Amino acid sequence: MADENNNQGGSETSSAPAETQRSPRPAGGPRQGGRPGGGGSREGGRKFFRRKKVCKFCTEKIDSINYKDVRLLSQFVAESGKIVPRRLTGVCTQHQRQLSEAIKQARNIALLPFAAGH
Repeated sequence: MADENNNQGGSETSSAPAETQRSPRPAGGPRQGGRPGGGGSREGGRKFFRRKKVCKFCTEKIDSINYKDVRLLSQFVAESGKIVPRRLTGVCTQHQRQLSEAIKQARNIALLPFAAGH
């Protein structure tokens, strides 16, 4: 051991123990723990059935979203004050754009908060 630490000329012997001490994750291989969010397999329960999300505005045939309708707009704003994305609400692209514009207008005239109250 003392010879390996004091050996200046043999760079191969001094770098070999350093490489064996590291334990890098194998590149391209599957992770051991499953999904990062812990949503791997569900044990001991029913399988989760995910319904197809349908645009609320298309089903109710709402053409334009009014910025004064705070009750409707607040359903699409999280507690932190952020606009909830399409993939969570199921709103179509056209209505999501109208919704975000209406929320921004309502924020500017203080009908909706910009951020959560501390």
